[in-house]
Amino acid sequence: MYDALIFLAEGFEEIEALATLDILRRGGVVAVSVSLTGRHEVTGSRDVTVHADIVFDQIDDTAETMLILPGGPGTANYKKHEILLELLRLHNSDGGHIAAICAAPTVLGMLGLLWNKTAVCYPTLENELKAAKIGQCNTITDGNITTSKGPATTMDFAFELLRILKGNEVAAEVAEKMLIQ
Repeated sequence: MYDALIFLAEGFEEIEALATLDILRRGGVVAVSVSLTGRHEVTGSRDVTVHADIVFDQIDDTAETMLILPGGPGTANYKKHEILLELLRLHNSDGGHIAAICAAPTVLGMLGLLWNKTAVCYPTLENELKAAKIGQCNTITDGNITTSKGPATTMDFAFELLRILKGNEVAAEVAEKMLIQ
């Protein structure tokens, strides 16, 4: 069983995916990258190809798992992946935690998961956060949904997720070891 799944579609934003994965693992979170391409190799928006830990078909039970969507141009590929979209709907209806950064919160908006929640995304895409109240912070958690604005807010995003999964003490410990004040 995994604590967190980070979904990678062709064109994902590398810093948002890999820095988040790194910070979660430093904190002892069982976090894995999941390819949506049907193969382990996925190429990000800056032509960095990574080898995902698993492919989408290898996911089993996600009941206690946080689902994480990095942003970037690859967000369009999330919106085409019907099985992922259904997983997000079901996970949300079960109260499971979902996190998205940059352009990826627009997927949650498209699915109606931001109804009456405060959320953020890349500033030029705010009109796609259907039924959400637009927040002012870089990273916001409202109920079971965490959203963040973009590449420069990745550290805030990742530490918020670590705090949710492992608590304030672990997040502070990891930040200190990384020389983050």
